[in-house]
Amino acid sequence: MTRLRTEATALLPELVALRRDLHRQPEIGLDLPETQATVLRALDGLPLEITLGTATTSVVAVLRGAHPGPAVLLRGDMDGLPVAEETGIDFAAANGNMHACGHDLHTAGLVGAAKLLAAKRESIHGSVIFMFQPGEEGYKGAKVMLDEGVLEAAGERPIAAYGIHVAPGPRGTFSIKSGPALAGSNTLQVTVHGKGGHGSQPQTATDPVPALLAIASELQTMVTRRFSVFDPVVLSVTQLQAGDAINVIPPQASLGATVRTLSPESVETMRTETNRLASGIAAAHGCTAEVDFEVQYPVTINTPDQTEWVVSELRGLFGEERINTVEQPLMGSEDFSFVLEEVPGTFFFLHCSPEGIDPDTVAWNHSPHVLFDDAVLADQAAALAHLALTRLAD
Repeated sequence: MTRLRTEATALLPELVALRRDLHRQPEIGLDLPETQATVLRALDGLPLEITLGTATTSVVAVLRGAHPGPAVLLRGDMDGLPVAEETGIDFAAANGNMHACGHDLHTAGLVGAAKLLAAKRESIHGSVIFMFQPGEEGYKGAKVMLDEGVLEAAGERPIAAYGIHVAPGPRGTFSIKSGPALAGSNTLQVTVHGKGGHGSQPQTATDPVPALLAIASELQTMVTRRFSVFDPVVLSVTQLQAGDAINVIPPQASLGATVRTLSPESVETMRTETNRLASGIAAAHGCTAEVDFEVQYPVTINTPDQTEWVVSELRGLFGEERINTVEQPLMGSEDFSFVLEEVPGTFFFLHCSPEGIDPDTVAWNHSPHVLFDDAVLADQAAALAHLALTRLAD
């Protein structure tokens, strides 16, 4: 274990340089040509079987060990966010996008794991699939890669899958939860149809705006009255749209909301109750409502026995004090959930706030001010490589 960490530390300058190159050129969605080219250059010369995606600019690299055995999948997502960076660091992005969720570290850390494992190919019993994924931020990139056969890349489906996500917090500590670890993500769109008219003559129109505002308000009450606190739901109205002219009552108005759930039962209740609430309020205002509720990402569920094993292995690799097990899930979402629906495995967090940052005021993921200390890249690469090596040896 100590030797693997030493080998990972030797790679750190190379991984930091790669991460900073990636950070300077964040790309959005499923089409990441520059990022893909950077990853391919970083993997060049390693004994890998590489396949490129067709529906997306993914990279799937397979390392076949010298001895027969099963396969394990390791994943790193590569896309950025449409956030203008305000960190002030000397390698900040300047194209209007930002790696504000740390996917540049995920990509560099996975490259590091590939290098560590390639150097140990002669002792590996089985194969490792390296899943470099675009489109995690709302584009279902993992689902696209599943449809293109990432799970069959080694010739047989993997017996386990592992992924690490960076987050603010005490540098070098890990957080892991068994079972439901992150919420499912759903979108809610409500459009209220009325009758337009002149702003000075509301009695001649059927104004959809008051109905929409009432719906937006009552959605919050509905969450507190229709769902158990032990199966929580988070609903945030993030979009309100109506007319363009200030003196015109529009014929329709709409809202958009993100809804986070932790169970299939909550999804079905939300689907039923939002339709009932919106239709009832709209009718009370003489309007009609059109409701579209879409499931985007499922709940991220860490396999309990796999996760217990991961906790034990990480404690052996890094020490008891650096590994934290948590009781409550995060209400954020993650499309690695699509992989964990198919393969047992674990998705966990590595904290990496730079020293000197106040934990009470630290900027979080998706903020234009968030900072990640890339000194953790050696530990990230070592953790992924160790889990793959040990799981295949088992």
